[in-house]
Amino acid sequence: MIKAIVFDLDNTLVDFMTMKERAITSAAEAMIDAGLNIPKNEIIGRIKSIYDERGFEYQKVFDDLLENLFGKIDHKILANGIVAYRQSREASLVPYPHVHHTLIELAKKGFKLAVVTDAPTREAWLRLCYLKLHHTFDVVMTFEDTLERKPHPAPFMKALNALNTAPQESLMIGDWAERDMLGAKQLGMKTVFARYGDVFDTKEPGADFEITDIIQLLDIVKQENA
Repeated sequence: MIKAIVFDLDNTLVDFMTMKERAITSAAEAMIDAGLNIPKNEIIGRIKSIYDERGFEYQKVFDDLLENLFGKIDHKILANGIVAYRQSREASLVPYPHVHHTLIELAKKGFKLAVVTDAPTREAWLRLCYLKLHHTFDVVMTFEDTLERKPHPAPFMKALNALNTAPQESLMIGDWAERDMLGAKQLGMKTVFARYGDVFDTKEPGADFEITDIIQLLDIVKQENA
């Protein structure tokens, strides 16, 4: 019987990659307007290269961009890029369709709800607050809580211990087969692949279930607990 449902955050509850693309593009356009005489596509490519090297949560990507280009930081250009990035990020940071409805229905039915994410604590909570989901989950487990990234079992186990729920009584939903599905299955959790958030064109996620809309979770838990 399923008693708890554990969610990945990015590309499962929120379309993180679309948000990132729009924010990067807005930042590049704003820096050009502020005097950066570089083609937009080149700026975007350089920003993405820095993220590839330092990780998507790296906070000084525009500083590095300007340092790499000129050996110094033009603070007018930097500030314009940061402001445009943040404004676009906030405008684009919206939940996938039916996220709020599904979570409310699950909570009403008495399921314990958790998030397990590789994002840093500050960034994870900022995203949850932007999405108005900060009161929704019983447990939020981030990278700093275990210093291990999925598929390592530690984040999953710490979340389940906090929920006081056994792996066999839990369901994991995520978009990344090699991290979310593998990490959960090795503990004995049932798994749900969020096909709607897949950015890798995954052919065989190795999950117990696949969904194209998060609302389908309601049917899955109903079926499992019948």
